[in-house]
Amino acid sequence: MGRQWLHAKRAVASLKKGKQNGKLVREIMVAAKLGGPDPDSNARLFAAVAKARHENVTRDAIERAIKKGAGIGDEKLTLEHIVYDGYAPHKVPVIVEVLTDNHNRAAADIRHLFKSGQLGASGSNKFLFDHVGLVEAHRPGSGIDIEEAAIEAGANEVEPLTADQNDDIPADATGARFIVERTEVHNVSQWLAQNGWTVVTSELGYIAKNYPEISEEQRAEVGEFLNELDEYDDVHRIWAALK
Repeated sequence: MGRQWLHAKRAVASLKKGKQNGKLVREIMVAAKLGGPDPDSNARLFAAVAKARHENVTRDAIERAIKKGAGIGDEKLTLEHIVYDGYAPHKVPVIVEVLTDNHNRAAADIRHLFKSGQLGASGSNKFLFDHVGLVEAHRPGSGIDIEEAAIEAGANEVEPLTADQNDDIPADATGARFIVERTEVHNVSQWLAQNGWTVVTSELGYIAKNYPEISEEQRAEVGEFLNELDEYDDVHRIWAALK
């Protein structure tokens, strides 16, 4: 029985890794479609490729994703970007970004996830979030003044980011999330990369304006809901008013 359990555990881990790699490849395709195939002039693509390499996505898979997203060669990107908004349990606002090749299927599946059991109810809530540019990066060492870096980079705000909050941040590094104007994502990412920072995320996203007060038990229920959403293959990003 022990060996069977071990094989099952490995199978689950392999399945999860496959899903994660699929999301990374889709991010590369979308980044290439939006900003072109050159990582040096496309900060979002540069960060996506670096993350994919860190997760051991093959070079061939990365190159195919870039070509497909940029429309180079025979394959063209057919994924559609859709944004859904609703509420997790305990009225926690949620925005879900989906990349799909089947709009109708994805819409039905997302509606089901929001309505089944105690998972929550759909509803419009985008006004509860600010739509901003987000750049997450780290720099070796401690004691680095992230406020000074934010000012010099041209970011509006900055907050510390730890390895517990983002797996791409090394435990012995200084991590930070820079909140920027949507039009300044590339410029801020470039400044950071040129001044000793490693950029791990460069994208547009949503920041909640307020966070509901909920108990630890309620937080766990919200976490289960968000995890179920994230397990859906077409879900690309989830933004929630949850600290």
